[in-house]
Amino acid sequence: MPASAAAKAQNLLSSQRLPITRWNRTLKRSIDLAGALVLLVLCWPLVLILALRIKLHDGGPALFRRCVVGPRGKFDAFKLRTMRMDADEILRHDALLRRRFEVNFKLKDDPRITSVGARLRRSGLDELPQLWNVLKGEMSLVGPRMITPIELKKYGDAAWIFVEMKPGLTGYWQTSGDQDAGYSRRIEMDLFYVENWSLWFDLKILIKTPARVWRGSGV
Repeated sequence: MPASAAAKAQNLLSSQRLPITRWNRTLKRSIDLAGALVLLVLCWPLVLILALRIKLHDGGPALFRRCVVGPRGKFDAFKLRTMRMDADEILRHDALLRRRFEVNFKLKDDPRITSVGARLRRSGLDELPQLWNVLKGEMSLVGPRMITPIELKKYGDAAWIFVEMKPGLTGYWQTSGDQDAGYSRRIEMDLFYVENWSLWFDLKILIKTPARVWRGSGV
């Protein structure tokens, strides 16, 4: 996170009244550790099978590292790769596609996504390697959306939420059913989550997540 943005975020934090006490943070972290450990034990065979499927599809690496921001600054979030090996080149050389992407930092019917990747994204299973990020303390099971450093400027005064809370493996937006929401609406939902945070709120999101995965609507 840029120093100026971090300083601004810290100043904004001083004027916020948030229900995240030290005890709540400790309890949330304990839930993250327990949940991530259990899920990793249960899901590692599935992750290996999916990784092999990706490798066999085009011969490229199965894992993808995405640089995102959190309370500790920048870090690499792990995902199962869902895009073509030349995805960055496609975006770089297609001005229209690049402009569309820069509006919401996501594309509907993204031509860069592989056939295997499309199925993974619909289920949200491409996010499973982020359980490792949760164990490392960089992410939480539930939190605001993961965003890249370049997206931080879109948040403006709301950038403080990434100083206050770790990005989540799942979250309020992901389980809201409003997957086509514009960027400003996604920011509003992230703000609503952080400003109204409670362990019960996290629990409701965690309960909703398997249903979203089962319906193939992603998380």
